[in-house]
Amino acid sequence: MRTVRITAVEAEDQQFPLTGGAGSDAVHTSPVYAYAVCRLKTDAGFDGVGIAFTLGTGNEIVCLAVKHLAQSLIGRELYELMSRFGAEFAALTDSPAYRWLGPHKGVVHLALASIVNACFDLWAKAEGVPLWRLLLDRSPEEILSLLDFRYVEDVLTKEEALEILRAGQTGRAERETVLQSGYRGYDTSVGWFEYPDEAVMENTKRAMEKGFTAMKLKVGSADPERDIRRAELIRKTAGDAATIMVDANQQWTLHKALEVIRRLRDIDPYWVEEPTDPDDVLAHQTLRRAFHPIRIALGEHVPNKVIFKNYLQAGALDINQVDAVRVGGISEFLLISLMSRKFGVPVIPHVGDMGQIHQHLVLYNHIALGHPHLFLEAIPHLRQYFRHPVRLENGYYAAPQVPGSSCDFVDGTV
Repeated sequence: MRTVRITAVEAEDQQFPLTGGAGSDAVHTSPVYAYAVCRLKTDAGFDGVGIAFTLGTGNEIVCLAVKHLAQSLIGRELYELMSRFGAEFAALTDSPAYRWLGPHKGVVHLALASIVNACFDLWAKAEGVPLWRLLLDRSPEEILSLLDFRYVEDVLTKEEALEILRAGQTGRAERETVLQSGYRGYDTSVGWFEYPDEAVMENTKRAMEKGFTAMKLKVGSADPERDIRRAELIRKTAGDAATIMVDANQQWTLHKALEVIRRLRDIDPYWVEEPTDPDDVLAHQTLRRAFHPIRIALGEHVPNKVIFKNYLQAGALDINQVDAVRVGGISEFLLISLMSRKFGVPVIPHVGDMGQIHQHLVLYNHIALGHPHLFLEAIPHLRQYFRHPVRLENGYYAAPQVPGSSCDFVDGTV
């Protein structure tokens, strides 16, 4: 077996201001999309590149944390590292000092995401395969060795996880047809918060022309009448057959959410996303009970496996939007996907990576774990900055073919 040794770690601060209202929501009205990038240099002539997503301010702090946390990887051999990565994941931030700064949330956990994602990217490049293929080629036992089960074994033991992974072998060949058909996308850029009504209608028409049959509108206005009007416009423009989601980006209190969602029922939303504070599990439980069959979706701001465990235990979400650049990277994403599979809750990730990593992860989730093929968020605003941007054909993600996790930036981006 070849050896690949990590020789150095670099952290890069990538920031991309958006203009014209793109990327805006009820909380973030002038967004800067940014990545804290971990680059693992090797003696093999290629790098592992990982990302964590921020909105610009403070991104340099995450980069500094990346440099600190990743020092222990220098000198490590890749295949030895990945052979027991669950234990390595646990060790990376388990010093008392780093746990005091978290644990498992905030700057430290974002840095961990970037580092972990770089490890998986490096591994896929060393094998010469895209990330989805790397994961699919691993045995259930090998996948298990990548995961840190601490604090969640009360709802998912290693034995239960292994059973889910083995059960996923049944019907796998049929599910692999998604590699040819592509994975359905939904257009999240038709209705950014700062877009005028006319732009929302035009964007909806344009999305449908591109093959999208599902799309999302940002809500959470100070005046709920604006949200209602815009939701009705997008439904009228898209038609009754379209799948429409609304996203409040945590703007509402529970009382306000109860009021506005009740009125949004008329447009038949497929889900309401982040209706209130992401730490308030019981408020989401209340909303789910009040508005079934309207789905409650969240995960963009849920930082770790324990909080997701609590949401699942409480029956407080219908759609799990776990994000591999928000939680502790691909390793924790896979564990949360397994928990969600046990509870029968679909995983439809938030794509803070613009879909670059998550196009790989939804393929794995569907083929290996049996998660339903629903759709994946599509955001186009940074595609020119990635060396291998996602490919969307008639509203579907084409399975990436380039080795790695699709996170390399074009030369000179920094």
